[in-house]
Amino acid sequence: MSTTFDCSKPDSRAAGLRAAVGAAKGGRLVVMPTDTLYGLGCDAFDSESVNSLLAAKGRGRDMPVPVLVGSWTTIDGLVLSVSPTARELTRAFWPGGLSLIVHQAPSLAWDLGDTRGTVMLRMPLHPVAIEILREVGPMAVSSANISGRPPATTAAEAREQLGESVAVYLDGGPAEKAMPSTIVDLTDMAPKIVREGAVTAEQIADVLGTGVESLRV
Repeated sequence: MSTTFDCSKPDSRAAGLRAAVGAAKGGRLVVMPTDTLYGLGCDAFDSESVNSLLAAKGRGRDMPVPVLVGSWTTIDGLVLSVSPTARELTRAFWPGGLSLIVHQAPSLAWDLGDTRGTVMLRMPLHPVAIEILREVGPMAVSSANISGRPPATTAAEAREQLGESVAVYLDGGPAEKAMPSTIVDLTDMAPKIVREGAVTAEQIADVLGTGVESLRV
């Protein structure tokens, strides 16, 4: 049976964090607040849990699950090589609303879907999410909604869509930005923005010292 914890109350927050960490480590799904939208997550290295996540969303393997990390340095063990561009962007926007598509380390024992050797990474700017990620490790996290329906901006919206497929719901109040992260693809020679969201193209261009139009696909 699913349980919802109110993270605005210290005792409930502490109990919720323990329950969420235990659920994720036990192969179950959790819903947690992030700075952009509510996320549906599980242990990134538990392939059965990732399959359960995709099933809960009604989503196929052709839409692989992104990965959230709890620290800047975690990226070093997950990617083939960290480019200077990736370093600049993570320094500027992590934790925050920027997701990076990079080539994953070939030795990783995970199955996030049909990734073709890539992974989308982000470090969220939310204390509840960070605490869970630092306990569990990298987590496969997608927006907390049924595929094709609006992404959840509150725990109640997530529960209305996902119901008992999720073990633990952490209620951190309305999502601060209520919009998805910006996605930058770094798998080619030149970085490209494939989705504009919480971080603007102008902010990214300013950090990289390039023109906005060169970043747009």
